Amino acid sequence: MDEKISLEAISRYGDRYAEKVLNGFFSKKDKITGPEILTLCNVQQVNLFIIKELFRSWKDENQKLRSPYFDFENEEVKEAMENLMNLLSKNISIGKTDFIPLLKKAVSQSLLAIFNPYDFFSMLITGNNSKLDIVSFREDIKYLKVNKAPLEKMLQRLEEKNLTTMNGNEAFAILDQILEEVNFTPEDIEQYVEKFSSVETLDPNRFFITESKEVVPPPTVTPMEVKPPEVPRVNKPKVTGAVSGVPNINEIHTREPRATLAENFQRIKSIRESLTINQKFMFTKVLFHGDFELFNRAVERLDQFDTLQAAIRYIEEEHASTWDRESEEFHEFMELVEKRFI
Repeated sequence: MDEKISLEAISRYGDRYAEKVLNGFFSKKDKITGPEILTLCNVQQVNLFIIKELFRSWKDENQKLRSPYFDFENEEVKEAMENLMNLLSKNISIGKTDFIPLLKKAVSQSLLAIFNPYDFFSMLITGNNSKLDIVSFREDIKYLKVNKAPLEKMLQRLEEKNLTTMNGNEAFAILDQILEEVNFTPEDIEQYVEKFSSVETLDPNRFFITESKEVVPPPTVTPMEVKPPEVPRVNKPKVTGAVSGVPNINEIHTREPRATLAENFQRIKSIRESLTINQKFMFTKVLFHGDFELFNRAVERLDQFDTLQAAIRYIEEEHASTWDRESEEFHEFMELVEKRFI
């Protein structure tokens, strides 16, 4: 992976876009209504995400009304609450101050869904303590118009299983399978670039951080590029040192410093926060045998270490005995670990 989305860049652009929309509308009016929200932005996805947030707010307020002294499951009460919601939905009236956070959040969500749907998918799946709530998931999809097909297919499979919740491991496995089955390709972004730019000039290149990988010419070989001698491919027990001439991870890193690559590294505060959904799928599938919970625990543990050597020792002792150390996934994972400490 050579590019990673910058949530800060998306947020900054979203704020500028939202400010222009807000100033344009509220220069003439003090309140915005439901029908006006649906036509506020020329990117319809933004308008729909605002409506979604409003109804989510209503549900949260509805939960606060519940009391052990009253029967909220009574059919007449449920009908009355539904009628109240329908009545309120026809009487939306929001001032500028209260509307600002709704619009800014909707713009940022829309940009993420358009320009990096993989991370957007990840947010939907892991948004509730690594548990996917099927009812909320169905509601989220209802307001989604961009890159929707894989999530619709996923919802169909979940409903066929008659599930109400699903853990992150299973959810990621299903979505990963669906993305491969449909050969998912994100929608063309040009139409959205044009629409956003009509309000605030948008350069999508500014949303991505490009990480270049330096190619080191021979005879200089960086430690991560040291290749083991050819040995028969057999199932090997966990190793804690060099076996049959094959160096372990700790040995690879302690032989000499990684100066050539480290010069290009930007230190990261957290491995977990730096992962894209592409990487989550890739590392889980290739390095952690498809077990998302195992991958999740490993990343959480790695973020707790204070030194690179301690992190490498943990990987060597707990996980790496079956890893292919020549694979792209291995090198990319180890580079992330290095960036956490270097």
